[in-house]
Amino acid sequence: MFRIGLTGGIGTGKSEVARLFGERGAAVIRADDVAREIVAPGTGVLRALAAEFGESVIAGDGTLDRRRLAGLAFGSDRELKRLNEIVHPPLVNELILRIEAAERERVRGVLVVEAALLAEWDILDLFDLVLVVRAPLEARLERLARGGLSRDEALSRVRAQLPEERLLADADAVLENDGPLARLAAQVDGIWRSLPTEERDTA
Repeated sequence: MFRIGLTGGIGTGKSEVARLFGERGAAVIRADDVAREIVAPGTGVLRALAAEFGESVIAGDGTLDRRRLAGLAFGSDRELKRLNEIVHPPLVNELILRIEAAERERVRGVLVVEAALLAEWDILDLFDLVLVVRAPLEARLERLARGGLSRDEALSRVRAQLPEERLLADADAVLENDGPLARLAAQVDGIWRSLPTEERDTA
């Protein structure tokens, strides 16, 4: 199986790129989906977050109040570090398990793993190809605003991540999400055509 690591800063459009690869036949694992599962009600990760940040991060229905937690964690380097120490190890472990499971299920094909923090997690060597999606800052802030974040909240999320220059240093290819969807899709098509035929044709 040909493994693609898909990364980029928050709001750059990684999920859209992952969707486009999925339409072309790739299997897709999204770190955000896995992250939601590991903090489901009753999990050890959720209990650890409540112990660290207080019961207020648990919503009335028992689920994690992600916005409340973000408000607490992103306001302090120390708190953000603690959040990452609690969530990242089990998240990365689960991602690796799912990559292995996908390969057991399909020896051939293309697998895309979408995650903003691939470089921070030091797992880039798991992938045959590393793609970075980038977009102008204002476009990213507009997307995040549509998701319900204020400008200050969005900026704090952007600034908490690795600088774009660091991501680009690890990239095998860059997708520019600064125009219409058709332009982004054309870039995905170009990368898709460049993949090994035996993997692409069995995707």
